Amino acid sequence: MTIISAQPYDYELPEDGNIALIVIDMQRDFMELGGFGDILGNDVSLLQAIVPTLKTLLAGCRSRNLPIFHTTEGHQPDLSDCPDSKRKRGKGKLTIGDAGSLGRILILGEPGNGIIPELAPLPGEIVIPKPGKGAFYNTDLEPLLKERNVTHLLITGVTTEVCVQTTMREANDRGYECLLVEDATESYFPEFKQATLEMVRAQGGIVGWTATTDQVLQGLQTWKSASAIA
Repeated sequence: MTIISAQPYDYELPEDGNIALIVIDMQRDFMELGGFGDILGNDVSLLQAIVPTLKTLLAGCRSRNLPIFHTTEGHQPDLSDCPDSKRKRGKGKLTIGDAGSLGRILILGEPGNGIIPELAPLPGEIVIPKPGKGAFYNTDLEPLLKERNVTHLLITGVTTEVCVQTTMREANDRGYECLLVEDATESYFPEFKQATLEMVRAQGGIVGWTATTDQVLQGLQTWKSASAIA
């Protein structure tokens, strides 16, 4: 048995399934000045701080040929998949669909909806556009995971307490064993990130596990997936 040292206890790597890395919403709208996160009054430098660590994790997972999925939150240009309640909430000076300095906010195909260049997907890595906070809602993620015999998920990205946590809870309800990579996720509110980490691993891992990038990569060094053995 191969494990990743984690909280609240060791995370067992699958002997008859596969692990996928999920990189959530590392898009310009949330990461850069002039994007939606900045427009809402947040300090985007807090999110930028995890980019080097996430690059290291991506490189390690790529070297192991793990399935890698990236997500971006965004809507159709006509906003047909965006509830009015989502657009109106917050009462900011700009909202979803409005024109900002990175194009129309949270609209698929606009510059702000693109993943930051430092974490650009490689050929063969799948980008999942999602209209909601969770990566399973109204997307093709689950059938794509099943197609690849994925049973375990390494979850990363932003923001920890919103899209990351929502995705992890969706995955948990679908039977996936989820590990949240502590130093490869971030929030505009550090206390929210910490609270989410504690909620995930509370009560014996009620939602899943947490571990650092170093712990994840160390565990993966000796793991052989069923597909690799075959």
